[in-house]
Amino acid sequence: MIRIEAEAGRLCHQGRDFRAVVGRGGVVPSANKLEGDGATPLGSYRIVGALLRPDRVMVPRMTLPWRWLRPWDGWSDDPLDPQYNRPVSHPHRFRAERLWRADHVYDVILATSHNSAPVVPGLGSAIFLHLARSDWAPTAGCIAVTFETMLEILPRLLPDEELEII
Repeated sequence: MIRIEAEAGRLCHQGRDFRAVVGRGGVVPSANKLEGDGATPLGSYRIVGALLRPDRVMVPRMTLPWRWLRPWDGWSDDPLDPQYNRPVSHPHRFRAERLWRADHVYDVILATSHNSAPVVPGLGSAIFLHLARSDWAPTAGCIAVTFETMLEILPRLLPDEELEII
């Protein structure tokens, strides 16, 4: 299990502690999470898989399901979209975040099961564990760590590993 201690700004995994940052809106109970609030939802979620940017990341040894990120990949964040909180391809008819970015924050993405079974429109989308900005700026609701931290934990993650945000 990966434990995110939001107030302490820490990710804990297999006896190791790493620096982490959460959303600019702080943390909220999962039931109170709203699209666009910038908050990170408290609770336990499965890590359902990884997306890796092929021009920036070599595949580490890992058992977690993964695939290469592609320039047209997106994630729907529009509550009116029937594919809300799901991966989509651009161009997309509804509002959707682009996952292929000029900065490095999405070079490695671990997707979580937040608001996925069932998906509730407006309850928050795209809650990922991804890479932190160099200035440690808060995220839009995700959890972020350094590239070095990500490379250290990736080989140790099991399929459907739990992520607990406290």
